[in-house]
This record gives sequence, structure tokens and C-alpha cells, in this order.
Amino acid sequence: MLDSPLSSNVKSRRSSGSNSRKKVILGVAAVSVVPFLLSTFAASVTIGSGSLEFGQGSQQAIACDQNVFIALGEEWHANPSSEDTSNGFFRVRTATISNLNLETCGGRKLRLRMIDGSSAELVIGTSPEAKVMQVILPSTVPTSNITDSTSLGLAYLTGEGQPISGVLAANANLNVSGVSVYDGSSLSATNADVMFYLDPSAQQVNINGENVRRATVETVNNPK
Repeated sequence: MLDSPLSSNVKSRRSSGSNSRKKVILGVAAVSVVPFLLSTFAASVTIGSGSLEFGQGSQQAIACDQNVFIALGEEWHANPSSEDTSNGFFRVRTATISNLNLETCGGRKLRLRMIDGSSAELVIGTSPEAKVMQVILPSTVPTSNITDSTSLGLAYLTGEGQPISGVLAANANLNVSGVSVYDGSSLSATNADVMFYLDPSAQQVNINGENVRRATVETVNNPK
């Protein structure tokens, strides 16, 4: 029998104020107000004409980067009712992939998914099929931050990776200068942040952070 490349455990980190611990897999950890998730890129498998590289376990990577981090940021989303005027929840506002090496990952597609407690992919876009958010990393390392989502090719995808047409409610940034969201370290070509804003308006996409048990990050090496 062959061991699955997904069989190893993942170590997780939590922010200091978190009161609960959740299981970690594929680069995932607990969600708190500003949780931090530790991941590594590991095995690479071929799907169709592209090479899918996925975050997994504590094994050393054979993909484009050996050590990346995911930080989920939340904010209060008020949802008062006649029974409880204070009702609401902490919505997932951002997901940041930190410590990304653009020199080795340049030109790849970078994908984000969120998984609930039943191992189902959460809808993170404006249609029921939108289970993935994707950007295309520039082939040449940028000399300044990129805040134009169009230039990053931001898109919603189905869980199977098919593009979804329509209006985006999301934004994305690629930062190579300033400080990292994850640990405050200086950003650079080999320590970049990619930040996904699920819906800055908080009008269309409001995911309750308590429902997010896992998050995955993938790279696909078929940018064309």
C-alpha cells in the first residue's frame, strides 16, 4: 500500500487571544479575530496539462515554495434581530498568504479555498459555484506593490477550477514592500504577501468565521 501525501500532520499557530483550537490540514489552523495559520508547500501532482501544487503537511516542498503562512482577518458583522438587537458574527474579511517567494513562484496561479466542519468547500464569491479565489502571480518580480486586481487576474473558480464569469465582489493585493501581515517582517521578493479581500463592502459575501475550519492554498503551474 502507498502512503498518501496528505497523511502527515500540520503544525498550527494561533494568535495570543484565541480560546479554541481547531484541526489543521492543508495549511489550515484555528480562526480567531486575527488568526495565523502555518503551512508548507509539499507534493506536486499533474492534473490535465498543468501541475497542481498544494499546501500540505510538514514535509519539505518539491513545489515552488517550502514555507508559507496564511492569516485570516475578521471583523464584526452586525445582524440585529427583533429578539436580539446585538446579534451578529465575526465575518472573514481577508485571507493573506505570507512569506511567498516570488522568485520561485512567479507566473503561477495562486488559489485559495475555505472548508467547513463537514469538509465542504464554502462559497467565497457571489455565486453558489464560487468556491475558489485565484490570482496569477507576475512572471517578473514587481518593484512595487500591486493593488490592481485586474492586473493580478483575480477570478472566482468552481471547486473543480473552472472560471466563473460575472462581477467580482472581491479585491486582491500583492505586496513586496512594507511589513508582513503575518509577523511584521519586512516584505521583499522572497517574503511577499498576497492578500484576498473577500468583499470589502460586506454586502454580498459574509462568511461566519466560526464556520471556517480549514483553508487551503494551491499553486498551479499552467498560467497560460
